[in-house]
Amino acid sequence: MTHHTDTSRNLDDLRDILGPDYVKTGEEAAPWSRDWPGHAHWTPLAVVRPANTQEVAKVVQWANHTATPVVPVSGNTGLVEGSSAEGALMLSLDRLSAIREIRPEAKVAIVEAGAVLSNIHSAAEEHDLIFPLTFGARGSAMIGGALSTNAGGSNVVRYGNTRHLCLGIEAVLPTGEVVDLMSELHKDNSGYDLRDLLIGAEGTLGIITAAVLKLHPKPKAYATAMVAAPSLKDALTLLNILQQETGGAVEAFEFMPQVYMQAYLERFPEARAPFDEAYDINILVEVGALSPREATPGPDGQVPVTAHLEEVLGRLFEQGAILDAAVAQSDAQRQEMWARREASAEVARLRQPLVDNDIAVPLDKMQELLEQITENALSLDPDLLPMCVAHLGDGNLHFAAWPSTDDPETLKKIKDMVDDTAIALGGSFSAEHGVGLTKKPAMSRHKNPTALKAMRAIKQALDPQGIMNPGKVLPDD
Repeated sequence: MTHHTDTSRNLDDLRDILGPDYVKTGEEAAPWSRDWPGHAHWTPLAVVRPANTQEVAKVVQWANHTATPVVPVSGNTGLVEGSSAEGALMLSLDRLSAIREIRPEAKVAIVEAGAVLSNIHSAAEEHDLIFPLTFGARGSAMIGGALSTNAGGSNVVRYGNTRHLCLGIEAVLPTGEVVDLMSELHKDNSGYDLRDLLIGAEGTLGIITAAVLKLHPKPKAYATAMVAAPSLKDALTLLNILQQETGGAVEAFEFMPQVYMQAYLERFPEARAPFDEAYDINILVEVGALSPREATPGPDGQVPVTAHLEEVLGRLFEQGAILDAAVAQSDAQRQEMWARREASAEVARLRQPLVDNDIAVPLDKMQELLEQITENALSLDPDLLPMCVAHLGDGNLHFAAWPSTDDPETLKKIKDMVDDTAIALGGSFSAEHGVGLTKKPAMSRHKNPTALKAMRAIKQALDPQGIMNPGKVLPDD
């Protein structure tokens, strides 16, 4: 029997499990055949769209039995080629999209892996709660992918990344067995934490099918401002002062340099600059007020949390600790401030070629990191234009740059230098996007060899056939 008929017979098995409409091949599989940035293209064996955990398990059992590689995919908004699937079976979780339950008293949401982030946001808001994980792709990103990459976003400074927002998961292991860890407990020390092992594993150890998410009270008011600081060190001092002044209520603390602002205005000519004057260090800061006392407008119509932020910024301005500040006086002004930051992926793609990294360092090393990277990048390519943004509140820098050449060797040197610089300052080459395929070389170069050995042992134990998102995350031996 030829390989081709074997494959078609195999796919008939899948059609029997799922129904013929939910096994896509050829042209029908095209929407799943590229990554969001458009760097990677592939031809999957087929795309299967199971409706529930039992169907996921049956498909994985079949894949395990036939030694067929399986690549799970959610919203496919990833940036590290983690869903690249040449010749593999892509398992889309888009039909497992239910938000099963919101339990307002316990502050939990029970959701399926294909639930879109913005839908979870809306469901929580109906109960005056928030699921605080947020980033630009929230309208299409799904929670399964966010858990699998341990996504970050702009509210990590207050609420932590995805791992901190998850109490329990359900997953299908590479053998097709279902592991039910749908705990709603805040404390449970009963053996190895398999939940934390599967979160951030990028689908290499199993497929997350459902989760118990932590919800938080919705702030009753936000105070949002753009602040210009003399240096990143001064910006960090500002963050620490604001955390003290607000009792740790800073929700976001985002850095955009002047070169980013110029690129933003080039990309969106109708938009406005944050200040009349151009400053090198522009910070978007947001404080969330939970108590009615902070959120209820006074007799003068001023919201106390906003008045307090204005007062603190005014004091710092008089001391010369900040150069300028503009506090949003309406929701429209707040949205305008956020629009600048959330457009970063589009702004970065304004020109080609593009080098971009996702690195993290301890908070007090950020200025040193940026200075060293910029200096080293310019020594490799004097005409390079550095263009970055940072989640400054949690030490995560997205260093993007437009080199003057598309010579692959130079681009690789710049990328490697950025990673090396972060590592030398006690940082990481992967902060919130994951490893996928694109950061495997950095894993080889920088990850502790003993840690890699332990990871390979875990992979081998859970996935002896090596079928689950093969070739991702772990460098080849």
